[in-house]
Amino acid sequence: MKFAVISFPGSNCDMDMYYAVRDSLNEDVDLVTSDATNLDGYDGVLIPGGFSYGDYLRSGAVARFAPVMESVKEMAAEGKPVLGVCNGFQILTEANLLPGSLQHNTSMEFISDWSKLRVQNNDTMFTDQYEESEVIDIPIAHGEGNYYCDDETLAQLKANDQIVFTYEDNPNGSCDNIAGVVNEQGNVLGMMPHPERAVESILGGTDGLKLFKSLLNHVRS
Repeated sequence: MKFAVISFPGSNCDMDMYYAVRDSLNEDVDLVTSDATNLDGYDGVLIPGGFSYGDYLRSGAVARFAPVMESVKEMAAEGKPVLGVCNGFQILTEANLLPGSLQHNTSMEFISDWSKLRVQNNDTMFTDQYEESEVIDIPIAHGEGNYYCDDETLAQLKANDQIVFTYEDNPNGSCDNIAGVVNEQGNVLGMMPHPERAVESILGGTDGLKLFKSLLNHVRS
């Protein structure tokens, strides 16, 4: 299996994602720059956290226009897995690959901590290694993690089981405690917490590893 980790100017979690795949999954992975125009040969794409293009305008608003995003959209349309974490989630919403938007935390402060999440949907390619309603501990690190969508979109997310993770403590004020959602097809996941920072005990926990194992099992099958 071969994965691409997209590195934008300002990304600072790209190596975390890279090592999670290489060292914890023992799978082939490349760092791919944002000016790449071809993702042929990759089985999945991972968009890491950070401050792409300095978070000018809005977080992810400039990154959506990077050349690589056309190939990311093509992979998503083909049904290949696309995972966006933190700034990656923001980029996916700006690129209209996921509904909703990410706004400033209601505290107007940057939050760096561990957060308990509930697995609301374990029937996705990203979560089938988790138990239904399992509570997991995953780090967060964001200033604009407050997920927002209108009432109609929220109703659609619930009807389609697109809400994958919710916060138990809602640290940022997200609508309906939402921490992560998938697209209607189920192959694009965006989440604010960082599963790549919870894949080894030495990091403080391993609850993020099941997400990557779920993804790997799906790609292999």
